[in-house]
Amino acid sequence: MARAARLLAALAAFLAAAATGGDARPSKIAVVGAGIGGSAVAHFLQQHFGPRVQIDVFEKGTVGGRLATISVNKQHYESGAASFHSLSLHMQDFVKQLGLRPRREVVGRSAVFSGEHFVLEETDWYLLNVFRLWWHYGISFLRLQMWVEEVMEKFMRIYKYQAHGYAFSGVEELLYSLGESGFVNMTQRSVAESLLQVGVTQRFIDDVVSAVLRASYGQSAAMPAFAGAMSLAGAQGSLWSVEGGNKLVCSGLLKLTKANVIHATVTSVTLQNTEGKPLYYVEYENEAGNGSDFYDIVVIATPLHLDNSSSIAFEGFDPPIEAAQGSFQPTVVSLVHGYLNSSYFGFPDPKLFPFASILTTDFPNFFCSLDNICPVNISANFRRKQPQEAAVWRVQSPKPLLRSQLKTLFRSYYSVQTAEWQAHPLYGSHATLPRFALHDQLFHLNALEWAASSVEVMAVAAKNVALLAYNRWYQDLDKIDQKDLMHKVKTEL
Repeated sequence: MARAARLLAALAAFLAAAATGGDARPSKIAVVGAGIGGSAVAHFLQQHFGPRVQIDVFEKGTVGGRLATISVNKQHYESGAASFHSLSLHMQDFVKQLGLRPRREVVGRSAVFSGEHFVLEETDWYLLNVFRLWWHYGISFLRLQMWVEEVMEKFMRIYKYQAHGYAFSGVEELLYSLGESGFVNMTQRSVAESLLQVGVTQRFIDDVVSAVLRASYGQSAAMPAFAGAMSLAGAQGSLWSVEGGNKLVCSGLLKLTKANVIHATVTSVTLQNTEGKPLYYVEYENEAGNGSDFYDIVVIATPLHLDNSSSIAFEGFDPPIEAAQGSFQPTVVSLVHGYLNSSYFGFPDPKLFPFASILTTDFPNFFCSLDNICPVNISANFRRKQPQEAAVWRVQSPKPLLRSQLKTLFRSYYSVQTAEWQAHPLYGSHATLPRFALHDQLFHLNALEWAASSVEVMAVAAKNVALLAYNRWYQDLDKIDQKDLMHKVKTEL
């Protein structure tokens, strides 16, 4: 009875507010999640529907989601997504709009470790690096580069489509518009299979490709080719991050949007039909108790996966909404302030250890990557710590590091701080590509993660969902799931 009374009171208040609106735009929009997807979709929704729409953003944790920092010795370091590709156009635009600054990268050398020795070592000379790649692997690295560039060239079409207002109701439709059946097939075929087909050797896949995928996704070359290609593109391009911390983009977008941030866990979304128009009744709980409200549009901007204990119940929908996808890949990020044990990597004298970043191959190992990282704020005269000095190292691993494993990697250490993430989908654990549209005006932004997972991909998904909501609201169906968009866009120019 109490729930029914609350529902009726909320409905009366909502209808009263909607009646005074005086126009056809939505009255209230709910966004569940304040990571990059949620903050970006709030921004894009306001861009399209105007500043008079109330946008409530629900976040059970801290704003930023998987963009987060950890403090070590009064300095802040990235514990989530650390950097962005130079082709991350939405992220570049956010940084520009918010008056933030890209943070300069402090260059350091990389190497790939096999568990016994380094299979590949970067030098300070580009031509020598190219010669070494050719000497060890023939032209495999060139074939890889051409394959990745072809995928990225087609993926970049999405920005043109979005600039013209086109949106897609499902991940398969979006991928097909970019690369036709080739892109869709790449979500079913492995990275290894695709690269072998274009002439990349198995040795290069085992030594180099697997190391990059382990560092970015914690997964192997058996993962789908499309997600792998996006990850490998990040390894080839110039990278950047945000001065002061990448999470500033999320808090900045929410502030710019004047979104109402509600620190609560959304427990259910219930469909209520009012005069043929769907309304969504959102219930949530926080320390103050339970709350609820009605919304015209609801965007779920958080993963809906089988491992999520605080999953959202969808009620009153016919047919029922089966939103939960497969499992997510757990990743542990450990920030260790200490002295690297360079002897483990074959350098008894720590002064001679030349690498700032170590990737690992697919051998059974307890860590995926190891990086000598810089704080999110660096001065003009900043220099990276030398190997013999105590530095902050970022270790990515599938499980929390044991004390014995820490002793293997470090001679000694002052502190260890960890962040555990359900970082990326466990590719292969979900058979079909999910849809953005769960109902008329109920959307799942993170559906795109099941094709590829990165900060920029979430921003692309946010723009798509905002356009999809807008086009559906005003019944502009010619802007949804259109075929042959390259031809259409050219004729519109």
